[in-house]
Amino acid sequence: MRVKKRIKGVLLYAVLSCLLLSLTVLADDKGAAEQFLKSKLDTVFDVLQKADLEERAKREQIEEIVSPMFDFQLMAKLSLGKKHWPALTPENKSRFTKLFVKRLKQSYLNKISTYTDEKVIYEPPVAAKKKVHVPTSLISNGKKVSMLYKFYKSQDRWKIYDIEIQGVSIIRSYRSQCNEILQNGTFEDLLQKLEKPVSN
Repeated sequence: MRVKKRIKGVLLYAVLSCLLLSLTVLADDKGAAEQFLKSKLDTVFDVLQKADLEERAKREQIEEIVSPMFDFQLMAKLSLGKKHWPALTPENKSRFTKLFVKRLKQSYLNKISTYTDEKVIYEPPVAAKKKVHVPTSLISNGKKVSMLYKFYKSQDRWKIYDIEIQGVSIIRSYRSQCNEILQNGTFEDLLQKLEKPVSN
């Protein structure tokens, strides 16, 4: 009887230890993702505030900073979704990804380049299974814009796979647009839409 109690005690201790360890790792992950985002955005705003730097040079520097933050290839795949992505040939997957990444970069750079000395408020990060969501609020001209950055960890590096702006997911928005075009047209029609310049 005593042996059974000892075994139960050991098992309980092992379970609690694993639980505490996982909670500690999760807390570390949330903090690391938030700090990663903060350091990158701080650097971006530093570039935007350089009065002696031309706009083109600012965009080039900002692109160098933000591009490694995103998993653009994954975002392209998620935007087409399970319905359309598997049906594409490797060549068409490459064509779509190239145009999608170019358009997404242009869109993000257009938006972020309009900011200068706005204030960013970082709210407590949230764990979503093995992913981390970092809620932020951008205070600009007296208005508050909520932005939720969604991260996952890839080879010890944090990568953004989606952003929600005012509750609207970039991935869901692109997926909806892609679905509509492909339901009423062809894959070539979709590529032509992606080739059009991004409006500010």
